[in-house]
Amino acid sequence: MADHDPDTAPTQHPQTARGTLPAFIPVPRAKERSNGWKPQVQRAFIEALADTGSVASACRQVGRAEVGAYLLRRHPKAASFRAAWQAALDLGMQRIEDVAMDRALNGVEVPVYSYGKLVGSRRVHNDRLLMFMLRNRAPERFAGGRPKALNAIGRMEKKRLKAKWRRQWEKEQRRTSPAEVRASIARKVAVFRQQMEAQLSPRTLAAYAEFERLRDADIARGYKASDDPEHPLYAERGEAVKEEPMPLPSPEAAEREVEDAEPMPPENPRWRSIKDEGESLV
Repeated sequence: MADHDPDTAPTQHPQTARGTLPAFIPVPRAKERSNGWKPQVQRAFIEALADTGSVASACRQVGRAEVGAYLLRRHPKAASFRAAWQAALDLGMQRIEDVAMDRALNGVEVPVYSYGKLVGSRRVHNDRLLMFMLRNRAPERFAGGRPKALNAIGRMEKKRLKAKWRRQWEKEQRRTSPAEVRASIARKVAVFRQQMEAQLSPRTLAAYAEFERLRDADIARGYKASDDPEHPLYAERGEAVKEEPMPLPSPEAAEREVEDAEPMPPENPRWRSIKDEGESLV
């Protein structure tokens, strides 16, 4: 029986919490370096990828750069490594779903600050995250029998609805002419009138019809309340005319009035003496 190289032979990984990783053949390396991707490093990377679901986190755990991991995956003899990588991502995605479900159920601790100082924390629950997990883990109950994630058809539907909503928004935003505003008001008044008339008695409806007939007749003959002696506004208009102040005369008219005025009689000396005596007494 031929001997097998332990570094290149398929290795069955130990069973993890979410499943078992498939055996894979490590990618052969031309030179062995201290910081290279040795077979044990490749196995450790796949294990970390299955635990975290993140290539960056797995590379940090094994002390290697991300670019090296992607170059290793593109190697011509990396078919088995690529299959193990995909299986590890599947297990890692399950772990991410578990973390998301835990956050949806139990919430997350958020620090609370007061005047710039940490005074405590509070637990915040994300209802949207919870509904997302329910729709994807139990689509038959919460998503009409299919997961809520958008596929190609879902994206097309989203694009169609977005265009439809855009057209509606533009229609609402366009400027409305005064005629359209008046027509809209008239329609609303007509609806209100129908609702009001539905509650009136026949006698009241007949009186209302007579009122409309007389009103239309007044409008047709150009009736004005201020010109009707029987209307209260006519008396008010007359009082307003009476109380109007007289216009001031022009300077020429004022001069003519002064010239035409009768001369004042000469002042009696006795009047001045009496006035002076009164002032002195005061």
